[in-house]
Amino acid sequence: LPPSDPDSSLSHLTTAYEVAIMRITIMSRQEKGKRARVLKELQGRKDHPTAEELYLSLRKKGEAISLATVYRALRSLAAEGQVTTLPLAPADRFDPTTRPHYHFHCQKCNRVFDLDLPYKPELDHTIERLGFSVHHHTLVFHGLCPACQKRRNHGESSA
Repeated sequence: LPPSDPDSSLSHLTTAYEVAIMRITIMSRQEKGKRARVLKELQGRKDHPTAEELYLSLRKKGEAISLATVYRALRSLAAEGQVTTLPLAPADRFDPTTRPHYHFHCQKCNRVFDLDLPYKPELDHTIERLGFSVHHHTLVFHGLCPACQKRRNHGESSA
């Protein structure tokens, strides 16, 4: 137990320790709150935003949050399995849908679409027969979305 004398250096250290713990606790709660706001902002979105797009959206809504905090929150949420990370150039994109599914990435407009295709777990087994241990797989198709194809075809036919 700390000494009862408030001028004691040990008492001062205990108080400093308690203040430090209190600050860490407050910061942890603030981080959890910001993480929850990042998750809430991502949920329901179908556009697979980047961390920067989420950051800009949150700032537009008046949130006092840094881009670094958004990145940390997304990494933490992905590690916990609450969001999916899509490693696409030029920046990772994030998906609130965590069930296995496939994506299409348009190379013209850079949009990412969920594809309503059945997930093929047999692909995992095919790779395992080659000696690999598969935890899961992702599949992203790359090309032109219907809107970009239409713009391209319209542009070509009017030339």
